[in-house]
Parts: sequence; structure tokens; C-alpha cells
Amino acid sequence: MKRVFVSAAVLLSALFAQSHVQAQVTVKDAWVRATVAQQKATGAFMQLQSAQDAKLISAQSPVAGVVEVHEMAMDGGVMKMRAVPSLALPAGKAVELKPGGYHVMLMDLKGQVKDGDTVPVTLVVEGKDGKRQNIEIKASARNAAAPAMKQGDGHMHKH
Repeated sequence: MKRVFVSAAVLLSALFAQSHVQAQVTVKDAWVRATVAQQKATGAFMQLQSAQDAKLISAQSPVAGVVEVHEMAMDGGVMKMRAVPSLALPAGKAVELKPGGYHVMLMDLKGQVKDGDTVPVTLVVEGKDGKRQNIEIKASARNAAAPAMKQGDGHMHKH
């Protein structure tokens, strides 16, 4: 009986250790640009930092029919926006999703996103080992002209 108990404890310890090998990603200052009535798209912005090399591969939100990771970049003197298949999260380096750069695009909005609303967003991150992790965040909606949030104002929950 003791041997079975010890084996189970060893197995649980190994599983627990393995679950922590996945990329541990922190999210700071998550916010979404508030919209006007009838506007069908907006952006979500935040700072991501991974303890290990990983990549942001997708996102979802119940407020939008389509959610994509996007990049804005100059192309021949013209600013262009396009979806990207993934966004690298190098170990220990902060990656900023901001207006005019990488961001999460929320399209086919199901309603107006008003200043002060809380917008749930699920980020899907993949580690070097191919394992995926969902990160649930609550982004505060604010007008584009609003001052930047203080560090720590964004909320994050890992799953």
C-alpha cells in the first residue's frame, strides 16, 4: 500500500513540474480602444513577457466575431496592417502590443465597446515544446485620448 502511495506522489510531482515547464507569460497594462456606435473593429493592447521562448498564436473574445494578431508596419511609404500567424515572445523580453505596432484586432464587434467597459480576451500562447497555454485577461476599455494606465492596472488570470 505504501509503495502505491509513494508512486502516485512521485507521478503527481512529475506532472506538476512538467506543467510549470510551459512558457509562463505575464500580461501588463491590458486595454482596448473604446468605440463609437456602429464601429465594427477595435484594437487590444498590452505588454507581454514570457519566462521562456514562446509565441502568441491566437486570441479570442466573446465581444468579437473575429480576433487576430496584427502588425502595422511601413511598406513602401504606406502604413499597412496585416494579420500575422504568430508573434515571438523571446524569453525574458517585454513585447509591447501598442497602437501603430503589433496588436490584437477585434473585428465584427457584437456591440459598442464603451469607455470603462471590461473586455475579456483569451490569448493562446505556444511554448517551444508545442504545448499551448490559454491566458484569460480582462482589458479595460478607454478612449484613445485617455492617459496611459499605471503599471498593474490590467488584470490577468492564467488557465
